[in-house]
Amino acid sequence: MNKENTNAYMPAEMALHAEASAVRKANRDFVSAFFLAGQAGSSIAFGAAFFTFVIHDSTLDVGLIKLIGGMAFSLGLILVVIAGADLFTGDTLMVMGCLTGKVKVRQMLRSWLFVFLGNLVGALAIVMLVYFSGHWFNGSSSVGAKALAIANHKVNLTFVQAFASGMLCNILVCLAIWLCYSSRSVTDKILSILFPITAFVAMGFEHSIANMYFIPAGLLLKGNPEIVGLLNGADLSNLTLSGFVIDNLLPVTVGNMVGGALFVGTIYWILYLRKNES
Repeated sequence: MNKENTNAYMPAEMALHAEASAVRKANRDFVSAFFLAGQAGSSIAFGAAFFTFVIHDSTLDVGLIKLIGGMAFSLGLILVVIAGADLFTGDTLMVMGCLTGKVKVRQMLRSWLFVFLGNLVGALAIVMLVYFSGHWFNGSSSVGAKALAIANHKVNLTFVQAFASGMLCNILVCLAIWLCYSSRSVTDKILSILFPITAFVAMGFEHSIANMYFIPAGLLLKGNPEIVGLLNGADLSNLTLSGFVIDNLLPVTVGNMVGGALFVGTIYWILYLRKNES
């Protein structure tokens, strides 16, 4: 094998790959975009469910269990990238194609809307399947109690906390996708994903698509007295549909968009795709 072909792509080449990806996504038909987005939503939901199970009864130190949980959650983006799917948070990098003029703003926003809705459908499908599977009743319902506690924490963030946390999350998610553009093999892609995703999860930052699993799961579990009782009288008053959409999903989604599109996509466009002015 030619050794040159095993080297990672350089950042200037990575930027061209990101631009080409934006063009491809912008020109997808609705059916393809929606089903690819559904796959991504379900993949992230699997990562979220795996994360919840891994951390639900650990006696390890907080930092260590969050590290392990973050590694488990990385399953979600690994499935998205390797199996092929469209994730809203990663698709904020489409701004690079928009800034070069290869993608129209209207096309980008249309794609984001289709993918966001498809991600929601995919995530909710996994929520329902996990519910009917009885998975949350493992460990004397302690898995469900942890899922409920995670959801309740998320709806009690302030708007500023949720927005800033969403920005920080998607900076790391988009950096993971950016690193994948340097990759020539599946192993390269997995390693590119593992550390940024582990970092955002371990630090507790907010991912809009993951929350499409976490919070609806909590909304279902809130109606189970056995699981609610395991939270020792925790205040669940904010865990409502309004709490999900207005208090969490809205600020987190906007934060994700700003973090990915501005702090990753636009920065790398300036560095590698902006035409030099004479």
